[in-house]
Amino acid sequence: MAIPRASYAIILRVKLSHDPTAIGRATTAVGEAGGSVTAVDIVESTSEGMTVDLTADAGNAEHGRHIREAVNAVPGAQVHKLSDRTFLMHLGGKLEVRSRVRIKSRDDLSRAYTPGVARICTAIAEKPEDAWRLTIKRNTVAVVSDGSAVLGLGNIGPRAAMPVMEGKAVLFKEFADVDAWPICLDTQDPDEIVSIVTALAPGFGGINLEDIAAPGCFEIEERLRKTLDIPVFHDDQHGTAIVTLAALTNALRVVDKSLADVRITMAGAGAAGTAIARILIDGGARDIVVCDRDGAIHKALGDPAKAWLQEHTNADGRTGTLRDVLAGSDVFIGVSGPNILTGEDIATMADDAIVFALANPDPEVDPVEAAAHAAVVATGRSDYPNQINNVLAFPGVFRGALNAKATDITEEMKVAAARALAGVVEDEELHANYIIPSVFSSRVAPAVAAAVEAVAQGRTPEE
Repeated sequence: MAIPRASYAIILRVKLSHDPTAIGRATTAVGEAGGSVTAVDIVESTSEGMTVDLTADAGNAEHGRHIREAVNAVPGAQVHKLSDRTFLMHLGGKLEVRSRVRIKSRDDLSRAYTPGVARICTAIAEKPEDAWRLTIKRNTVAVVSDGSAVLGLGNIGPRAAMPVMEGKAVLFKEFADVDAWPICLDTQDPDEIVSIVTALAPGFGGINLEDIAAPGCFEIEERLRKTLDIPVFHDDQHGTAIVTLAALTNALRVVDKSLADVRITMAGAGAAGTAIARILIDGGARDIVVCDRDGAIHKALGDPAKAWLQEHTNADGRTGTLRDVLAGSDVFIGVSGPNILTGEDIATMADDAIVFALANPDPEVDPVEAAAHAAVVATGRSDYPNQINNVLAFPGVFRGALNAKATDITEEMKVAAARALAGVVEDEELHANYIIPSVFSSRVAPAVAAAVEAVAQGRTPEE
């Protein structure tokens, strides 16, 4: 049976008899059905009985229905309604617009809007850079997607992508006080996307590209970076890469190895895999072999889609399957698909191995099996230690870039962000099960922002 998770939390509205054991029997039924009770609230009590809201975590949607049936089978209990707490959170969307100024009089109105606003428009027309000072541009990011590669769901289109983009905007605001707005485009043509984003860019201080499939995401980002004078950042690539480098930096501290000396095997040659390989090399790695479904990528392949990886990784020209290359490696990083390795495969790695199995929701190797042979294990999931989560990077990266009025987010800024993120974990905190800080740590976004801002301004992060 699936493990109960908060993402599948349910609320059962149950009418119970006045039997004093009724609530206990209902909660016991949830536990016996494999659920986890998190709250019981009495909604109403009458002479005929009482109504309670019973909140529980389930393992999946089907499991939630099974829990409902179990409670309904309790003598004296009748379930009137099952509500999915995740769907409840999304009702009506997760965002709203609020004014930063109060309009309480005609004078207020005349300054905020017509006729006073005309003076502000004229000032910006005469001096365009004043848009940074006199509009929301200084603190606003567009979260842009075409819905072609949403989470692990694939090409589900722009409407279905909206909940993710809204969530991204919520995280921007919550963790870095950046005002972000979801923009989902009903086109997957790179030319049209570049044209649309270029046209809307004047109102934003940065562009966060999200859930756009490879190889189109590479072309779109590259063209927009050349065209626009504001930062363009494809988070699926660079956010993942920043957090991976930070986590690996600390994992290597745990096992007392050097990034320059370890042998790294990667699975996944898409957007995230390429970005991770790039930042690891920029960070000092010298021995990386990336594998796709056909095995090790090397220069002799001559695949134009993987030209950068062919040129910059696998200097020794290793060939063979992922399992062949993995044997003897110090580090495994997976950004591919579920269950492609076993614990026995991890056992072939070097002593004090590090395993980052980041496919979500099902990793490349079972984390429990991996932990039997590796010294440090990380995943992309929140229900295991060491979650590699992009929210540790992108809010701070954009906060720093906006503070500096940066026109680009460079490789140096990304490496600085990763090192700052790694540095949030103090020596006395560092442990095999704590190589990356919590997403709720108040130190994360300021540290990342300060490092990015410093590099953008030509300073070292330590200055």
